Amino acid sequence: MDVRLTKSERETLKAVYRLTRHRAEAQTGALAEALGVAPGTVTFTVKRLAERGLVRHRPYHGVELTVAGRQAAAAAIRRHRIVERFLADMLGYAWNEADRLAATFEHDLPQEVEDRIFVALDRPAACPHGFPIPALQAPDIPVLPSLYALEPGDVAIVAVPGSTDPEVVAFLDTLGLRPGVTVEVREKHPFDGPLVLRVAGHDRTLGSMVAHQVFVRTTAGPPSARPPSGGAEAEPAR
Repeated sequence: MDVRLTKSERETLKAVYRLTRHRAEAQTGALAEALGVAPGTVTFTVKRLAERGLVRHRPYHGVELTVAGRQAAAAAIRRHRIVERFLADMLGYAWNEADRLAATFEHDLPQEVEDRIFVALDRPAACPHGFPIPALQAPDIPVLPSLYALEPGDVAIVAVPGSTDPEVVAFLDTLGLRPGVTVEVREKHPFDGPLVLRVAGHDRTLGSMVAHQVFVRTTAGPPSARPPSGGAEAEPAR
């Protein structure tokens, strides 16, 4: 099935999958906006996918994935994240460049090449952004909570979407909050107050608005070392 999918079909499946994570159907207007194409183009692609049994389309209502469509969408996202990993690990591209570059050639890969890349990379668990790479033929991809959903004492690994504003990415970088970094929540102030995070041995403060834009993979790993009693650790110069 995946071999016969065109680039537009695969990208449409991915967009429907993302737009229906928290709702039953994706509106064609929302799909067109997400894909950066005209609504008529989306309607044409959706009709082709419906003929293949990958989506159900109710005119004037929306589009939903079938079981086969959900599996195909997850496989397309898996491929994208594996290619991103290849670009970052083997070719040295920055994590926030890999997303853009992966889309330029991922659709032309034979399945056997994708499989070999995955094995050559030692079967990575996450893409360079920190999001999980789903298992082959998995029907769903785990939903990551936002950083702000954590509570004091929780330990997690940071994931940052490729769509994040570059200025926000630059700000997070000054705090050491990059994909793959392990953080511990030290404090969470009430009434949408800021978080105090332990990052690489230092306490960092992050407001709720930005913390909602960062996602995490929770871990049962040990908390970072606490400062010795009787004094506070000095903040390094930034």
